[in-house]
Amino acid sequence: MKIEGTVGKYYHYAFPMQTVLVTCNDTEGTTNIITLAWHTPISRQPPLYGISVSPKRHSFELIEHSREFVVNFLPYSLVEAAQFCGTHSGRSTDKVCQTGLTLQPSKMLSTPRITEAYAHLECTLVQNIELGDHHLLVGKVVAVSANDDAFKDELLRTDHIHPLYYIGDNSYTTLDRAKPRTF
Repeated sequence: MKIEGTVGKYYHYAFPMQTVLVTCNDTEGTTNIITLAWHTPISRQPPLYGISVSPKRHSFELIEHSREFVVNFLPYSLVEAAQFCGTHSGRSTDKVCQTGLTLQPSKMLSTPRITEAYAHLECTLVQNIELGDHHLLVGKVVAVSANDDAFKDELLRTDHIHPLYYIGDNSYTTLDRAKPRTF
């Protein structure tokens, strides 16, 4: 038997979604972090990546001003940091200090990347599309980096890396038992 849902309350149907931490800088160079599950590749040529952010968020203002952001892909071991960054505002909290995450310079941007992440996409903002209560911030990927042991033949090593996934209602999981099937 199927149950009926309420319009606007069906996003959990799409979960799990991989959780990322997006770094961005303010005008003084202080780094803020936002936790996102709504993100996606958009184009290979040119290389474009999109993040969905509410304009109410502090990070939205920072990305609009700086015109850049870094998408940091997380292992499950960073679940507490992801939860903290997703439930505290950077307007009043230094999330880097509070989580103990470490930053390292990006290859092409002034916004740093998170050292503990296993992969990073450095993006310059090319388009801001208002779509309801969120905006799709489209970034051109200008640099890519990953830990040397995270991928093999362009596939994530799920025997070694356990990516963080959001399943809704402040709950997370990983794919540590998943066996990839290649065709």
